[in-house]
Amino acid sequence: MKARAKFSRWDAADYLRSEADMAAYLEAVLDEAPDDAALFVAALGNIARARGMVQLAKDTGISREGLYKALSPEGNPSLGTVLKVVRALHLKLTPQAAGTAGARRDLAEAPTRARRASSRKREVCPA
Repeated sequence: MKARAKFSRWDAADYLRSEADMAAYLEAVLDEAPDDAALFVAALGNIARARGMVQLAKDTGISREGLYKALSPEGNPSLGTVLKVVRALHLKLTPQAAGTAGARRDLAEAPTRARRASSRKREVCPA
């Protein structure tokens, strides 16, 4: 008779040691499933457990039980709760234009193009 192998349950929280790890984890979740709010909240819950729920409760002003409930797979936290948790975890959500790299480059260059256009107008129209 073969002996059964015993495995411990894998927990992402065990591997989230630094703020860089946590930020990379959230970025990967958003890249993989950008429309899956439940997955994002679950990832926040993993990060919260890695950081420590007691301290997070103090930092957010939300009870530890409330955090566990809001950040559980069945939880549906408000945007305000998500933002408080993100801020307390010393993370930042950064909006970025969706689309191709060329579109992002065009957005970055827009102020330069606008300055060039306004300087051309000044040259053409005498004061």
